[in-house]
Amino acid sequence: MFVIRLPNGNLKVPQSAVGHDGRILGDVYVEIGPQDADYARLAAQALTPEEAEQRRDGWRRDDEALRQEFLEYAKRHGDAGWPADDEES
Repeated sequence: MFVIRLPNGNLKVPQSAVGHDGRILGDVYVEIGPQDADYARLAAQALTPEEAEQRRDGWRRDDEALRQEFLEYAKRHGDAGWPADDEES
């Protein structure tokens, strides 16, 4: 998740919701403005929504390239090292 600078100057900042037992329940974005104590620090690393989408697109492309590379490797080397779907671990 990224810190995203909104057109109005506010920031969308990732924040985790944590349960009473310390487990992470989920990740969300919260919007903060220049009056927030952490604004200056977070603004230094903020991306525009377009920049954030470009990074996500790059990761998707890289993920797909890696998946294709793995499929080619598996095709060349067979599946002898992989358990069959019906085998239990």
